Amino acid sequence: MQRIARTFARLAAANKKAFVTFITAGDPDYATSLEILKGLPKAGADIIELGMPFSDPMADGPAIQRASQRALRGGQTLLKTLEMVRSFREGDKDTPIVLMGYYNPIYVFPAEAFLAEAVAAGVDGLIVVDVPPEADDELCLPALKAGLNFIRLTAPTTTERRLDSVLANTSGFVYYVSIAGVTGTRAPDLGAVEQNVKRIKARTPIPVVVGFGVRTPEQVQAIASVSDGVVVGSALVDAIAQSLDDARCATDLTIGSVLDLVEQLSSGMKPA
Repeated sequence: MQRIARTFARLAAANKKAFVTFITAGDPDYATSLEILKGLPKAGADIIELGMPFSDPMADGPAIQRASQRALRGGQTLLKTLEMVRSFREGDKDTPIVLMGYYNPIYVFPAEAFLAEAVAAGVDGLIVVDVPPEADDELCLPALKAGLNFIRLTAPTTTERRLDSVLANTSGFVYYVSIAGVTGTRAPDLGAVEQNVKRIKARTPIPVVVGFGVRTPEQVQAIASVSDGVVVGSALVDAIAQSLDDARCATDLTIGSVLDLVEQLSSGMKPA
C-alpha cells in the first residue's frame, strides 16, 4: 500500500480526517523552507503538498504567486525541490509528499527523468494543474506506471460528464476546489462543498479533500465534517510573508509562525 493510501487508512481507523498543508519549495529561501517542511508533520500535517515554483502560476492567487517569485529569486529549481524531498525523507519515511504545480518545469526537466528522480527522492504523488485528462499519455499514465499517484482537481463548475473523465485515472485522493477562481481569495460555502463532495464520492471510492479559501480552525472543522480532508495553503504562505523583514528575508519568527499556525489549524481535525 502506498503512503497516501496508508495515511487515509490510518486516519479512518482513528475516526480522523486528513490535514493537508501546502508550502512553496524554497520560500523564502532553501534552508528556511526545508526546516518548515521538516516541522510540518509534528505540527499536525498528515499530507504535505510541496509547490514547485513557476514564473506563471495561473491557478494561484497573489499570495502563492508571490511565494513562487520569492523562491525563484532565491535560486530554487525543480532539482533543488527534489533535493528537499530527499532531505525530508532522511528523517521521515511515512508522511506523504505531493508535488504540486505546472507542467512546464517538468517538461523541460524532461518528464521521464523527472518521474524517475521524483520516485527516487521519495515523492508520493503529483498535482499538475495544467495537464488535462485529454493529455493523460503525456504525464498521468507514465506517473502511475512509475508508482506515483496522480491527483486531479475538480471544481464547482465541473459538469457530470467532465467529472467522469477527470476521475478516470485519478489516484491517491481527489482535490475538490471549493470556490471558482484562484487560490486564497474567498471563503468556501459549506453547503455547496457538502453537496459537491457527495457528488464526487458517488462516483469514486478515492478520498476527497477540500481546499481553497480555508483559513480558520472553524472552517477546518466544518469542512472536515463533510469531506475526507482539508487543504490549507494560502494561509501558511501568508504567514511566511508576514514574518519576513523589509528585504523579504526570513527572520527568527518565520519557521515558528508557520508551524504554530499549522498546529492551531490542525486542532480542528481531532475526533470528537
